[in-house]
Amino acid sequence: MSKLNRKSKVALLSVLSNTMLIILKIVAGLLSGSVSIISEAIHSSMDLIASVIALFSVSVSSKPADKQHPYGHGKIENISGVIEGLLIFIAAFLIIKESIQKILNPSEISGVSIGIVVMGIASVSNLLVSRALYKVAKQEDSIALEADALHLKTDVYTSLGVAAGLLLIKLTGIAILDPIVAMLVALLIIKEAWALCSDAFGPLLDTCLPDEDEKRIQDIIDNFSNVTGCHSLRTRKSGHYKYIDLHLVVKGEISVAEAHGICDEIEKTIEDQLINTSINIHVEPEEITTED
Repeated sequence: MSKLNRKSKVALLSVLSNTMLIILKIVAGLLSGSVSIISEAIHSSMDLIASVIALFSVSVSSKPADKQHPYGHGKIENISGVIEGLLIFIAAFLIIKESIQKILNPSEISGVSIGIVVMGIASVSNLLVSRALYKVAKQEDSIALEADALHLKTDVYTSLGVAAGLLLIKLTGIAILDPIVAMLVALLIIKEAWALCSDAFGPLLDTCLPDEDEKRIQDIIDNFSNVTGCHSLRTRKSGHYKYIDLHLVVKGEISVAEAHGICDEIEKTIEDQLINTSINIHVEPEEITTED
């Protein structure tokens, strides 16, 4: 299965899952009159929009580089991640707004048992789909799929929280617990949305790779005996693609062919350890090394 098909199929799974859960939550919310269930339906609606965006972005990001986009289309995933994060913020705002109205105008909640069952189904479904998304996201280094997985992981916690709130209402009869639980759900969503936006927005400004990745690059270079140094290392990320530029200092007596062979070996070793990597190496003989 190609990377494009693999990423698109798991994104499509998220779209279908969210669609099913929205229908279940709306029906349960209308039957019970629970604002926390309605808030979950709103959250899942935003997740559905985010899943559609993720499906589109992973399809576009996997396209090869072209004349207008010589560095590929990877950053579409970061843009997607930012949009998804903003959608989560909107969902949280809508939930808080609805909860405040429910506190000011309380009403009885019926069909609590139905709500608890639906929230349980939602939690299990989101857990399974989020795990599938996370697995592919980590293997393909896809911020769009990771963002989608984060949505669903958040849904697992919020659905369990709503179910717990409904259970407390059933045991105590205190209906105001419903909007309070919904507002707690919204606060958790805001926290997750902030983390997502931060992770997705950084690479849009061409931030460097994590320190552990740059150290790994340096350690690989240090293992080559004919290499005496490395400087001007620059790294950046575009979606799931990583770009590395560096100046490699080699022993002055080796031939151009030998230096070229060393570069090939370094590139292959880095690519084996850091997937989806493009490397540009400028070779310098030891005698003319200059300080930047």
